[in-house]
Amino acid sequence: MKYISIFCGSSSGNDKIFAEQAVLLGRVIARKGFGIVYGGAHVGLMGEVANGALSEGGEVIGVIPAFLKKKELEHTQLTKIHIVETMHERKALMNELCDAVIALPGGYGTLDELFEMLTWAQLSLHKKPIGLFNIDGYYDALAEMSAKMIEKGFLKEEYKDLLLIDDDIERLLYRMGTYVPLPNEKWFKT
Repeated sequence: MKYISIFCGSSSGNDKIFAEQAVLLGRVIARKGFGIVYGGAHVGLMGEVANGALSEGGEVIGVIPAFLKKKELEHTQLTKIHIVETMHERKALMNELCDAVIALPGGYGTLDELFEMLTWAQLSLHKKPIGLFNIDGYYDALAEMSAKMIEKGFLKEEYKDLLLIDDDIERLLYRMGTYVPLPNEKWFKT
């Protein structure tokens, strides 16, 4: 892994633990020599992760749609910024620039980004590790939903391993670094 795409909220949530852990994640990633690719904003958990990495001298690349830049959300201290036209272009470029993905707490936008990367992995469009930083149990219900999808026959058991869920940064990064992609070259059985 060289670059990790971070998907997370443009707000900080209502508990300081989310911002504290986002800053810490950025710092740890930078200390380990990885670069960050993220949504390019200075607000919310997005800004916290970027600032954490920058405080350690880390490389931080932003990808922001022009309409959000116009709203003055762009982080102006980044290593590099890419301006794109649409949210889809943002996700596609972030995928192109990264070797791995971590999602932190966030809202619909964060889930959209996470699920697109999971879907692409399920379809073997990429083989990147996808981590879910489960701060304060934020994603426990998502883990339960994944188990329900398997139980009800809507998700194959092996696809559960496409999402590495952990509440410890070091352990999550270790698991991502040792991730072995599924040998999933054929989606349907013949």
